[in-house]
Amino acid sequence: MKKLISTLAIFIGILAYSQITTGIRANALFNTSSASWNNFKGTLNGEKESTGFNLGLAFKFDFPVSGWFVMPEIYYTSIKNEAEGNTTTEGVVDIEAKSNRIDVPVLLGHNLIFGKLAAFVGPVASFNLSTNNTFKNFKENATKEFTMGYQFGAQATLSKFVVNARYEGAFSKDTRKFIHAVSGEEIRYDNRPSMFILGIGYNFN
Repeated sequence: MKKLISTLAIFIGILAYSQITTGIRANALFNTSSASWNNFKGTLNGEKESTGFNLGLAFKFDFPVSGWFVMPEIYYTSIKNEAEGNTTTEGVVDIEAKSNRIDVPVLLGHNLIFGKLAAFVGPVASFNLSTNNTFKNFKENATKEFTMGYQFGAQATLSKFVVNARYEGAFSKDTRKFIHAVSGEEIRYDNRPSMFILGIGYNFN
């Protein structure tokens, strides 16, 4: 949480004199990567990658004249990855690695076509929320509270409505263990999904 507060404070200080546009955003997330599941006995019976979503706020700071802008955003994000496999202690187990997190992209962009179209790129910091999931006798233990990724994409603005498309990749992985309460058997999950993101929004000003 301290990292989140520090990130927001830096950009508020730097961009104090810029023209500010604020808005709400809602996005659909489509997983484009494959997770690594280890320590299932034998091979996976199947893996299901589902879509996710996020909801949040965007703050667009336009620099006078130049056409450049900085756009910090903050989202609540939910996405999951499921796998079914054979275990030594429980037989067939269906396990779900669900990511509920706070995402903070900080995007540098440029306005095109009289400000109606814009392209952007930048890092995204993700703060995992606590998990306490149990699958049969396997309990989830998420080992990373903070991961980093990157985004690039474009958005179009019509009056106060915004449509955006972007790609998110990963600089670091989301490592977790699912530990059996009695035997200590472990199933390991290692991934931070790469995603194609489509969204809509509305600007208040």
